[in-house]
Amino acid sequence: MLDVAVPSPKPALRRARAVLLSPWSRLGLLAALLAGSALAVWVCQPQRLLADGRPPQLSGAAAVVLFTAAYGLCTAALVPRPLLNLAAGALFGSQVGLATAIGGTVIGAGIAFGLGRLLGQDALRPLLRGRWLTAADSQLSHHGFRSMLAIRLFPGVPFAAANYCAAVSRMGWPSFLLATGLGSVPNTAAYVVAGSHAATPTSPAFLLAMAFIAVPGLAGLTVAWRKRGRLRAGRCAEGPPGA
Repeated sequence: MLDVAVPSPKPALRRARAVLLSPWSRLGLLAALLAGSALAVWVCQPQRLLADGRPPQLSGAAAVVLFTAAYGLCTAALVPRPLLNLAAGALFGSQVGLATAIGGTVIGAGIAFGLGRLLGQDALRPLLRGRWLTAADSQLSHHGFRSMLAIRLFPGVPFAAANYCAAVSRMGWPSFLLATGLGSVPNTAAYVVAGSHAATPTSPAFLLAMAFIAVPGLAGLTVAWRKRGRLRAGRCAEGPPGA
């Protein structure tokens, strides 16, 4: 009988593994995870569960730990943080609510940063070619702590977008997490205080908290509008393309 050579499956397995672990495959997985998270949030609305204080059989330290972990997961799943901050204040009061909200914020940011670094960095870094993109990447990579601290303090910068931009850069984990924790305190505290005094909307604490939320937001919109006007003026001064 003639021996028939059977091709080894190892080269095919290696090729399949290379395709599955390629940067663009991992980026596609990240996009699918984010899309699935957004869909799950829209369907299930987990912030309602947190706001209702469920499960009701938990109390004390167990409830705080559970809420902090749930806050982090919900933040990573793109649930708006203001809703979670209001829920933290309503459930635990100003002091404990702020601690749980900041803890959950750091956990959620860490999850997003880890996913972005593991699944998106290798595919997206080669695309950083424009002047603005390379400047932002250099700032985040070389001055990570102070850059992220400023981003967290400045109102209007989307929380999730900042997480993934930092993940694509070469910023270190300690700088990212520490700046996120410290920079998120002022805005988070305002929402938590508002949530803790939501039953008395005419109280000074509630009114001050709402003012602290509104004033920085208006300031951020003003700065963004002025920069938009300057960019438009600069383009007009350069003239149409090919002139």
